[in-house]
Amino acid sequence: MKPVYTKAAPEAIGPYSQGIVVNNLFYSSGQIPLTAEGELVEGDVVAQTHQVFKNLEAVLDAAGASLSSVVKATVFLSDMNHFPDVNDVYGSYFKDHQPARSCVEVARLPKDVQVEIEVIALVTNA
Repeated sequence: MKPVYTKAAPEAIGPYSQGIVVNNLFYSSGQIPLTAEGELVEGDVVAQTHQVFKNLEAVLDAAGASLSSVVKATVFLSDMNHFPDVNDVYGSYFKDHQPARSCVEVARLPKDVQVEIEVIALVTNA
């Protein structure tokens, strides 16, 4: 197992890593809309989802993967009414490549954000 760390994404806010590579698969921790400096992105779910994808791209890159190598994404929403907006942003990052996905509404997310996303990806340049 190889932990993944990059300064281009927010540091873990607990006893976990930004992600782990095992047998050429990268498992990300859930990314929330914090900047790399740890500042919470205020605003609507669209702005928050774009920041989550910026973080995902950073940890995927540090792992030797990319959005195009994602095989599974899990989206957590604070309110399923946000689904259409999040789905639009999600689709702008996954145009031609569309990994498997789950999307669930949860009672609460860390720092009371509106969206959190985690991914599993194939490491393409290990």
